[in-house]
Order: sequence, then C-alpha cells, then structure tokens
Amino acid sequence: MKEMHNQHEGHHQMVMESDLKTTVTYKDNKMKIEIIDKKGDSPELELTHEKLMHLIIVSENLNEFYHVHPDQVGPSTFESVINLSVHRYRVFVDINPKGKHYLIKPNEIQLDSVLPHYNDTALKVDQQMTKQIKGKEVQLVHDPFEVRIEVELKFTIKNGVPQPYLGALGHVVIIDEKVEEFIHVHPSSETDTVFIAQFS
Repeated sequence: MKEMHNQHEGHHQMVMESDLKTTVTYKDNKMKIEIIDKKGDSPELELTHEKLMHLIIVSENLNEFYHVHPDQVGPSTFESVINLSVHRYRVFVDINPKGKHYLIKPNEIQLDSVLPHYNDTALKVDQQMTKQIKGKEVQLVHDPFEVRIEVELKFTIKNGVPQPYLGALGHVVIIDEKVEEFIHVHPSSETDTVFIAQFS
C-alpha cells in the first residue's frame, strides 16, 4: 500500500487550507526556509524518507531542477547552500508536520542578477520515453493520462538494478507547466519501480 504522503495531490484535494506558512528567501547562495503555524509557533516535523524536509526548486522556464535536503538551523528555520542562475524560481517545501494539515504551495524567489551560463530557452516536450545513461537503459511506460484517475507510471531498467535511495527504489516529482501544482510519489511496492499518480 502506498502512504498518503506518497501522493501529495490526493492530500491536497482533502485539505483546503494549510495550518502552516512557509517563507523562502535566497541571498549569497544560501536558501533560507522558515515554517510557522497560525499561532507563530514552530511545528514538529516527522521524518519522511529519512529527511525532515525535501526541497524542490524549479526554474520558471523548467530548465533547472533541484532536489535538496536543507539543514535545520533553528526550531523553525532550515538552510541550504545552492548556486542558482535564473531570474525566477518556484520552491516547493515538502514536509510532514505532526498533527497539522499542510498544503504545498509554491514559494517564488527572484534573483537580482543572472549568471553568464543562464539558458533562457524554454523546455521542449520530450517524446522519447527511453533513455540511455552510463550504459543503463531506462524506459517509462504509462497509462493514458486522465484527470482524477490513478495513472500507473512504470520504469523498466536494463543493465542495472535499482537500489534504495532515501528509503525507496525511486522518487518521482511531477510539476505542471505553470510550475504551480506539485506531486511527489514513491513506488507502490518495495520491489518494483512502479508509481501511481493522480492528476487534478
């Protein structure tokens, strides 16, 4: 059985309002995340796949993607050092607060300057579902994409065997074109790289 935390989109449909507020700032290559509840107190966070926080950072043009795990530096404060180069990013703070309802909403950050290697080209749709990387071949086979229906995403691997990473054989992050909606799923079993997602 997959955990509720594995399908954030399903969790979002049940929770209309979040009990927590997240604030994300970026300065001097350091990203700072603050989390408070409605009373201004620090929530207690539970480990999810070995980490208190999974931070998903995506550039507005979808060309840059980061999945990092910030360090806790205070009761409600986390920090992570990261080099960013694009004007605007959306940041998704993925946490599991104990006894609180939490709705993941994107936090926007904007840089004052842009590094020389910045690529302003919009991301193009990739129709190739098979990739070869370092002698290994990975193929994605999926059900037809339908709204509000569970869709199976199956990854088959040749010349390699998946190893657990952060407590799972795989982690799939799905973000819409406007970088507003976020889904984070893990395999539906402990033996196969098969994921179940539901789209709004």
